[in-house]
Amino acid sequence: MQDQRAELEWREGRVPVSVRFDDPYFSLDNGLAETRHVFLDGNDLPARFRDGFHVAELGFGTGLNFLTAWAAWRDAGVPGRLQFTSFEAFPVEVEAMEKALAAFPEVAEFAAQLVAAGGGSAAFDDATVTVIEGDARETLAAWDGRADAWFLDGFSPAKNPELWGPELMAEVARHTVPAGTAATYTAAGFVRRGLEEAGFTVTRAPGFGRKRHMTRAVLG
Repeated sequence: MQDQRAELEWREGRVPVSVRFDDPYFSLDNGLAETRHVFLDGNDLPARFRDGFHVAELGFGTGLNFLTAWAAWRDAGVPGRLQFTSFEAFPVEVEAMEKALAAFPEVAEFAAQLVAAGGGSAAFDDATVTVIEGDARETLAAWDGRADAWFLDGFSPAKNPELWGPELMAEVARHTVPAGTAATYTAAGFVRRGLEEAGFTVTRAPGFGRKRHMTRAVLG
């Protein structure tokens, strides 16, 4: 499963869809608004930002979540650096990433820097992104970091259950600071149970767009 590139097709010429998982990389309605609702609001950001705040993510995809968090960090005027670590089994080619991100002019300044850096791990003036390639069921266990907030953004649990299993949710908890948080667009029962079994207090919140519900979680 490691060292494979993402295979994409384009819906309406602008929305990237994974051929492997038959699932879009972001909302067909508004991917940027979805990221803000699910991952920023779902983790009470940017209110919790501080120097060295560490976001971790399952599923880097086009990099939109990182760019959205980075833009929010910049807008919040927080001194210091944002740390962002993402686990990605099937990296998107930088050319496809650039095409996908062109749909979001609000983060164009940040997207241009990510693309110029090759679309993966890079250090910028006020943010550092690290993309760890490979199967997260292996790479997360070997990671020595801990996150303040998690963006759980794998493809649909129905189509990519490997990224939502209880063992992986336990690793997410093990790599979260006390009272750290996690958020995801899905409210699937087995995902919620896995988070609860891992030690998170889980709540259901209104979802984005056509999704009725999403999940928020706090460790402890």
